[in-house]
Amino acid sequence: MTPSSPLTDGFAHHIARWAQRAGAAEPAVALAEAAAILVSAATAEGHVCAHVDALPPPWQAMPPDELHDALLATGVVADDASAEPAPLFADGNGRLYLWRYHDYERRLASALHALAQPFALAAADIARLRTQLDQLFPADPQRSGPDRQKLAAALALQRGLTVISGGPGTGKTHTVIGLLAALLAQAPDTRVALAAPTGKAAARMMETLRGRIAHLPEAIRSRLPAEAWTVHRLLGVTSEAGRFRHDRDNPLPIDALVVDEASMLDLALATRLIEAMPKGARLILLGDKDQLAAVEAGAVFAELSAGQAFTPACAAALAELAGCAASDVSDVPSGPAALADSVIWLSESRRFRADSGIGRLAADVKAGRGEAAIEWMQAGADTAVRWIDDAADAPGENIRATLLAGYAPYFQALGDAASGRDPAALMQAFDRYRILCAVQAGPRGVAAINDFIGQRVRRLTTTASSSPWYRGRAVMILHNDYALRVFNGDIGICVPDAAGEPVVAFPDAASGWRYLTPSRLPEHADAFAITVHKSQGSEFERVHLLLPERAGAVLTRELVYTGVTRAAQAVEVSGEADVFVNACRTPTRRRSGLAGQLALQQRG
Repeated sequence: MTPSSPLTDGFAHHIARWAQRAGAAEPAVALAEAAAILVSAATAEGHVCAHVDALPPPWQAMPPDELHDALLATGVVADDASAEPAPLFADGNGRLYLWRYHDYERRLASALHALAQPFALAAADIARLRTQLDQLFPADPQRSGPDRQKLAAALALQRGLTVISGGPGTGKTHTVIGLLAALLAQAPDTRVALAAPTGKAAARMMETLRGRIAHLPEAIRSRLPAEAWTVHRLLGVTSEAGRFRHDRDNPLPIDALVVDEASMLDLALATRLIEAMPKGARLILLGDKDQLAAVEAGAVFAELSAGQAFTPACAAALAELAGCAASDVSDVPSGPAALADSVIWLSESRRFRADSGIGRLAADVKAGRGEAAIEWMQAGADTAVRWIDDAADAPGENIRATLLAGYAPYFQALGDAASGRDPAALMQAFDRYRILCAVQAGPRGVAAINDFIGQRVRRLTTTASSSPWYRGRAVMILHNDYALRVFNGDIGICVPDAAGEPVVAFPDAASGWRYLTPSRLPEHADAFAITVHKSQGSEFERVHLLLPERAGAVLTRELVYTGVTRAAQAVEVSGEADVFVNACRTPTRRRSGLAGQLALQQRG
């Protein structure tokens, strides 16, 4: 049964009234209301569309053509043959959309197809680029197969759209540095931009790049971007909701754009970004197809990178540029590919080996092997991974003690006379560990855990003050504020200023630290525990993944995988074994018609 909510019910009532005003008969009005409930509930769950099979009786049993005609007869459903748009859209293949989401999907497929075209490289250009790639990606005698980082860079140099998917430590950053260096050596005036969906991801992208370009010539380093933008800021936020300064009529003034953490792009934002790409520019999307999808409707990156396939012509061109055999390009494991010649997977992790603790756990989760993962973790064969069985509704004493022990270095820094008021020392200690939750509410959710850890920090650092702004309080920004230059995902720590008044310190690439009074902060929340969604784009030495007391729609394979791979050195997972196993068995399935739209574009 389709779940009900005030928003869904209100929308359905509005659509039913619309159908009545359009002159629909009473049975058609009832169908319009049922269709509205179905589509509204689906988009609320992150789907781009619903399927008509999920309509309640009597419509569920109707032949497809008859049902399609009945939907059109409501006056609130359009299809490709309709002269005017309508609130809902039926594509004739069983998919039912909000009209705007079908429009986004169609526009996105068109923009992707236009962007995903090869560049005509002269023989001299190919020779120079091959020499540069050989220098930037030197041969490794221990590598058994082709250098897929080099192949990915070569693909991005040859085509307008490149989608690079790889797990943590597979070399996405190294690949980007190499391809940008080759591109700038070839065309020094190339205008390059870097972006990510959140401020936190953008800052981490920039920090990672800065730390890995020392080997490049100064002439190349000086031409690399000095900052990474949020996608919203890059497009140019305007006072009109949902509108940006840059769009298909006013494209971005760039020649190449690299977007990190692209799995967080929802359908609407992806459409607007790709439509704003100028003709002849390059777009490189980086992400992990196995991570969580966007919070809003759509799983664009996962759909685009679900399969990799290369035509013989593309494989030959890549082989020539990368200096390998064409079979090294085309002989790769893949599923159905939404985009031929534009997607490449990186699979060899340098952060942790596949047989390391975190690597093995991530592989088991990704493959749905929950029972095997539990059995292996319980055996304690690898000290980097720990399972703590805890089937109670609220975390038991051993879990609470474990969570406090995780923050012991932070507590120590707070108590130290030298570091206790130094935001740099505090942030360094704080960022070594993080508690990740699947849910916000409940005894095992973010709010309850933040309250628990916050009480301990308050006792360590304050007297009887009732102020919520105690020294050591860590907060996460929940909404972008371009005037204050704090963005969704940014984390700050409360410290006293020179007068002893509380201020919140945020890292700043230009000045080191920026201090804001608590009253000026946009919406925020404590950050001792955060949701797995909010952790995307981050990395911590150690992570504790706290599972909820029972399975639910939010607890999926991708959520567990994303949570455990935020850890670089060690991960703890606590909860009930059945909840963990059920999550590993439950991959995210988001309904959409993007692959079909792309197929139409390629055939057309």
